[in-house]
Amino acid sequence: MVATALRRPEDQYSLAPLPWPLSFQNFADAGAQTDVVRLLLNTCAVATGSMVAQLLVALLAAYGFAVFEFRFKGLLYLGFVGTWLVPFQVTMLPNYVLLQQLGLLNTLAGVVMPTMCSALAVLMLRQHLESFPKELVTAAELDGRGSWSILWTVVVPNLRPALAALGILLFINAWNEYFWLAMILQRAGSVVQIGLRSFMTAEGTNWGAMMALAGMTCLPVFVLYLLMQRHVVNAFVRSGLK
Repeated sequence: MVATALRRPEDQYSLAPLPWPLSFQNFADAGAQTDVVRLLLNTCAVATGSMVAQLLVALLAAYGFAVFEFRFKGLLYLGFVGTWLVPFQVTMLPNYVLLQQLGLLNTLAGVVMPTMCSALAVLMLRQHLESFPKELVTAAELDGRGSWSILWTVVVPNLRPALAALGILLFINAWNEYFWLAMILQRAGSVVQIGLRSFMTAEGTNWGAMMALAGMTCLPVFVLYLLMQRHVVNAFVRSGLK
């Protein structure tokens, strides 16, 4: 991808492993054909909104399943996680019809809304909460704190590594999503995934400009990982500790 982006447009089909002479014409062509800043901002908004919503829902659900005792708890948990096994192709048409009735087609909110709940996120957070020391929760209850206060002042600060690792996973998953966005968003200037398709025309594909834009779309995920890699490492380290 990087090599193709840095080749001259006339050398885009070259098989040389290293691009030479270097050229930034493909980046200029990508910027001239698409609004790169808008594409990146919209894609960041969709990925961030989906990530935050899934983390919030998963945190509340996992906390309920791990801390509280109620009837049919195991059965309800299996049913909740079982939704993870339902193929996307089964739910995409009902979701599409619902968004059409709500008037949310061709909107970023319409992309995020059906992805607000992730069974995988609930499963992962519940595993971390199962190993969370119950003594801390009991001590907080003896201090007179309610469940909501315990969650945000006791549990969440100790779950930051796990939340960061899961957040990166959910962000990358939303960032790389294509099929659902192609269904909901029809405008080429909406998000990066649809913007990349604009380089494929009946006359041919401008691979150099496409790879240049694709390279720029990798930067936000790379920066996110650099900023949060310490938390990711801590999540893996703590996952083996009781």
